[in-house]
Amino acid sequence: MSRIIKEIEIEGKDAVALFDTGAMYTYVLNEYLANSVKKTVRKPYRVALGGKMIEIKEICLIGGSIEGLAFDTEVVPIDEIGKVDGHKLDVIIGALTMEQWEIRLDPKAATLDLEGLRRREFIEF
Repeated sequence: MSRIIKEIEIEGKDAVALFDTGAMYTYVLNEYLANSVKKTVRKPYRVALGGKMIEIKEICLIGGSIEGLAFDTEVVPIDEIGKVDGHKLDVIIGALTMEQWEIRLDPKAATLDLEGLRRREFIEF
């Protein structure tokens, strides 16, 4: 089993992303968010990320693509993520984004199932 790390596009820029079902939120480095829509949260909250506590004070709406397939999602801006398996990370794609777009992971093959992004049709209720 291995971590799934892929090059994706965020707001028109190439980025290295870790797809992490253990993370609830999606985190993106601030340098990718200059042109994104930002919103201050009503009451800041704290999460543990990479062994550090961070306070979430704002969220952003971003657009990007994975293997050329477009998506939009809400993200938490962050100054630093760190390295995983020798890769400097720009993005952590969390469970909420993966659920929203029906992105499934195959850790054995280190691949993504992007059928939800391809289909772009969802049943809500």
